[in-house]
Order: sequence, then C-alpha cells, then structure tokens
Amino acid sequence: MEARLMADRYAVIGHPIGHSKSPHIHAAFAAQTGQDLRYDAVLGELEGFEAQVARLAQEGLRGINVTLPFKERALALADRATPRARAAGAANTLAVTDDGVLADNTDGVGLLRDLTRRQGQQLAGARILVLGAGGAVRGILGPLLAAQPACLHVHNRTPERASALLAGYATHPQAALLAALDVAQLELQSPYDLVINGTSASLSGGALALPAGIFRRAGAACDLAYRPEGSTPFLEQARAAGVVRLADGLGMLVEQAAESFLLWRGVRPDTDPVMRELRPSGPA
Repeated sequence: MEARLMADRYAVIGHPIGHSKSPHIHAAFAAQTGQDLRYDAVLGELEGFEAQVARLAQEGLRGINVTLPFKERALALADRATPRARAAGAANTLAVTDDGVLADNTDGVGLLRDLTRRQGQQLAGARILVLGAGGAVRGILGPLLAAQPACLHVHNRTPERASALLAGYATHPQAALLAALDVAQLELQSPYDLVINGTSASLSGGALALPAGIFRRAGAACDLAYRPEGSTPFLEQARAAGVVRLADGLGMLVEQAAESFLLWRGVRPDTDPVMRELRPSGPA
C-alpha cells in the first residue's frame, strides 16, 4: 500500500496565542476547499522570535501567520516582501518558498473586504478617523487611502508616534488626505463617517478618552479587536454616542485569513460559512 504523504504544515505565532481562532478558521477553510493541511498555534519567543521562525521553516512549515507583537520583526526577517507589506512596514503573513521567506500583509485587504462586502460601508468620499499608530494600524492605512476617502485622519495618545507613522506616506499619491491630529484638532474636525479603533484598549478592557462628537450618528464604528463574550468598550462608547452601525474585528480576522490562505494554497475560501459558525447570532 502506498504511504500517505504528510499534510502541509502552517501555523500562527504570537505572544500570547492561546486565544487565537486562526487554527479553527484555517481548518474550516481546508475542509471547505479540499486542502490537506495542518495548522497549529505557536507561542512566540519574545527574545528569540527570528531564530524560532527560521527553525519552524527548517522543520517544514510552508506558511506562518504573525500576530502581536511580532509583525514588524516578521517583515525585517523576510528575504522578500510584497508591496503592501513594505508600505505597511509590517507583515502578518510569511510564505516559505524555494527562494526564501516571502512577507505579506493581508490585514488591510481583510478589513476592506469586511467593511465593504459584509458591512456595506461606503469608503469613497468618506471622512475616516483611525485611532492608534501601532502594528494593527500600519497594515490598514494604505488600503484605506486606495479607497479614495475624503480624508483619513490618525489620532494616537502619543502624537509623535502618529506623525512618525504618517511620515512613511509622504510620497504616497493620496498623502494630502492624511493628517495626524491631537485631541483639540479632533474636536475641530469631527464628526466622522467611520471611526476605526486600532489601539489595544479593547484588549485590556479599557475605554478611550475621546470627544463624544467624533461619531456621526448616521455613521459607523469599527474595532479591529474582538471579544468572544460580546461587544468591546470602544463599540459601547460608539453605541452610547448614537452610532448604530457597529463592527468588531472578527470579520477582518476571517477575511485576512482567507487572503493568507489564497497566497499559500492558490484558492480563496468562502468566508461567509465560517463567519456564521463563529458568530451564529450575527454582528456585534
């Protein structure tokens, strides 16, 4: 009898990692598309991340998803990078190829697919505010700019960090749409059609110190984080301000995973059945 070949191996790496839904998501994608693969969660080594990734590649892994706090380090260790990973300055997807490690960033396209296809959000001509300037935000600014909003403003608790992030887009064709704002400027520029929270506040359970006027009552709010037990503090702030179109980061997580799966396997899975399984009750 012919021996069965070992399934291709993939993983997600982060610190912490026990909460990750990625193994479940990719197992569902594999079953749906008839792909023979194994996908595990790996606790990242804070001091030895680069050596750990090299070891995993040597052990035969064909692809790795990267989450906090390793996205910028993942880009730096790669042999090659896609334009969207270079523009973001961070990578959430690594593909191990015969030519070395390829870095990609699927966060932005994942967010846009969820916002436009699932949430019905109109981005062209919209006034958009992004909160935060960390790794989560790095991956979404380029795709949001490409959607041709009326403006794309960034607010961070440390204004210098927001300004440094936007400096990387100084030569972007839509650079004039970008601005880093402090709290006083936020109040002058408000309200916004879409407010996106890319800070870690929702992960820690804390509320953000924000002017209530940033939210347009007929607008939308999106949190890049999600909480299995329910809504996030940021979304509750938006709800209290009268916003009714609310979305957390679960849809983005599933959509960016589908984009990674496409890169690795050459087939795009249907994300809707996976979303229904993860959240039978519908949106947050």
